[in-house]
Amino acid sequence: VQLQAFGGGLVQAGGSLRLSCELSGSIYSLRFMGWHRQAPGKQRELVALITAGGSTNYADSVKGRFTVSRDSAKNTVYLQMSSLKPEDTAVYYCNADIRRYRSTAFYTEWGQGTQVTVSS
Repeated sequence: VQLQAFGGGLVQAGGSLRLSCELSGSIYSLRFMGWHRQAPGKQRELVALITAGGSTNYADSVKGRFTVSRDSAKNTVYLQMSSLKPEDTAVYYCNADIRRYRSTAFYTEWGQGTQVTVSS
């Protein structure tokens, strides 16, 4: 099982970026997929997540600017980021809460991270 993120880059303040993250490999069940970020010198924080049922949750700092969505058929989660601010600069990590076949436990799988830099 592997998560691979795409779409980071450099953008000016006020601009937009779209991140995507694909889950590959065979899984039995998935509870949610989402995004965290970690800025230099700061702890990793939740940005947004989407459950298997489609419910979403956002950090207060990104509400109204970021939208998380998921393509269930492709096991891919997206993060559309608009009105970007310099304080959004961070490494963005995707994650998924999954259960493998022949296992009774869920665990969190993490992707490799993608850098988002917002210039002022």
